[in-house]
Amino acid sequence: MSRWAANRWAGWLVRLLMVLAVLVGLLYVGDWIVLWVRVSHGTAYGTVQVNQFLATPLKGNKVEYDLLGTAPVRCSHSIFPQEGNPACWWLERHTSQWE
Repeated sequence: MSRWAANRWAGWLVRLLMVLAVLVGLLYVGDWIVLWVRVSHGTAYGTVQVNQFLATPLKGNKVEYDLLGTAPVRCSHSIFPQEGNPACWWLERHTSQWE
């Protein structure tokens, strides 16, 4: 592969990454706008029951896991985590939290 061809491919790769970054940024902003509209309608947030566990290190590189109980965790009905809350679709699939 000639140097010219390598530079051409590198240029296309940089352009592709820039377009992808802009598209992800636009998707995030759009997700935030939809959440903001839902706040005015009262449907922006939900709660998911999450099992909370405590991991305690023991001797001999062993770990003891204790169930602390279940707790409701606030989540946002959005694609991305918004305003410090995880997305509900993600939290519903990951109902265990480790401390």
